[in-house]
Amino acid sequence: MNRTTLPALAVLGAAGLLMPVTPLASAAPAEQTVPVLNGDFADPVMRGDGPTTVGIDFWTGLNQRYSPTASGRTDASHGVALQKDGNTLRQRLRGVRAGARVTVTYEDSPAVSKECTGEQVVDGQPYAVSGSGGPVQEVTTAGDPDRAKGTPGKGRWTGRAYVFTAGENEPVLTFTSRVTDSRTHVTCSPMVARIRAVEVPPAVDKTVDKTRLGTSEAYKGNERESSLHNAAAACNGENACVFRPDTRTSFRYYDRARVVGEAYVNCTRNTLEHSRVLSYSERSHDSISQTYADAGLPLPEVARLPTSGDRTEDEKRIEERPMAGQFSQAYEKGWQRPWQWFSSDQRTVVERIQPGEVSWVEMQPSRERVEGWFVSKKDDYRLHAVVDGPSRAVPDRLLQRTGPMSEAEKQRCAADRPMTTTPVGADAPASSSDKGLLRAPVPTAPGVRASARSLPLE
Repeated sequence: MNRTTLPALAVLGAAGLLMPVTPLASAAPAEQTVPVLNGDFADPVMRGDGPTTVGIDFWTGLNQRYSPTASGRTDASHGVALQKDGNTLRQRLRGVRAGARVTVTYEDSPAVSKECTGEQVVDGQPYAVSGSGGPVQEVTTAGDPDRAKGTPGKGRWTGRAYVFTAGENEPVLTFTSRVTDSRTHVTCSPMVARIRAVEVPPAVDKTVDKTRLGTSEAYKGNERESSLHNAAAACNGENACVFRPDTRTSFRYYDRARVVGEAYVNCTRNTLEHSRVLSYSERSHDSISQTYADAGLPLPEVARLPTSGDRTEDEKRIEERPMAGQFSQAYEKGWQRPWQWFSSDQRTVVERIQPGEVSWVEMQPSRERVEGWFVSKKDDYRLHAVVDGPSRAVPDRLLQRTGPMSEAEKQRCAADRPMTTTPVGADAPASSSDKGLLRAPVPTAPGVRASARSLPLE
């Protein structure tokens, strides 16, 4: 294989310049590998040296594929010619989130096709590379002088790198042919090989509220689905899908504190001591149901995770909804503990409240947020989901608190008790003492009726 001995070139979209590539070995520690599926164009297995026009697994677009030997390579990567007239070869970079800084490395070469004339490859061949949200970068391969029609080329492979910031989740990486000369044979077009990618992912925004987890998305292969329905339906079976959590964007946290029960205000001059029973509960939330709710659409049965907040309904969904089991199984496998869709507890709290103080109890629940994909084993459907629920990893916080009264509470304690006036005899001495009443004895004299009246004791 012929390789240029010049420094590898990087395509820097912002400046539109070609700069030396930084070797991957010296990449910043924050960089993480992005899985480029079938980046060597080895599948499906081809017979002979090519070119063949069979679709390449996980890639979309017409192509002319050559064996490593025919491409002039010494590794196992196949060379793919991009054809003519704006033809594209593209793939979504799975798992990459919007805002990630992505670096794609690959190699290019002028065509090795024996249909090329020397004039068509002597100065290299043009093509473009782009990523969703990034610039379209125009590139020209190395030249291949001394070529004659009827003689295959040996490949003049040059290392490249294209850097862009993802403008959407799962951005599309696209190679586009710029060969337009009608005299050029369709096989005589620029070639690419050995596609790799790394990313610096965006920082995880942990301030997003559990009731606003974002819009779920669905894909089939490299195409975005217009709705989530087909992807969810593809998971309607015990083992129809697997959930693949993204540990980079999953985390646990303490939620905002909230008051449980009443605030007990001591308006007396003495210390009060009493006990009370506190009950509290937590539920889960998910982005799929929120996406349907935001769109004003009914949530399909298959997509109903145990996040309704109704304990009876959620227990039913755990038993009946395959996606709930797929999620729980993946979580337990990854974190080595069961997932908890809901929780509840009850505590007896003893309070001692000093005069002029207030007692109350706050609850700060521990929660966990898991982001990932439901992936169909059969149809390559992918359904993005975020689930937020009670965490078993760390305990809830129950804060028993006392503190001084607020101004409003002081005013309440100083207020008069309910009263009314005495319109007659307000300043007169009290009448005889009431020591209790006795029921009058039943009369025994003939002709006297019994009376149920009570008489005061003398």
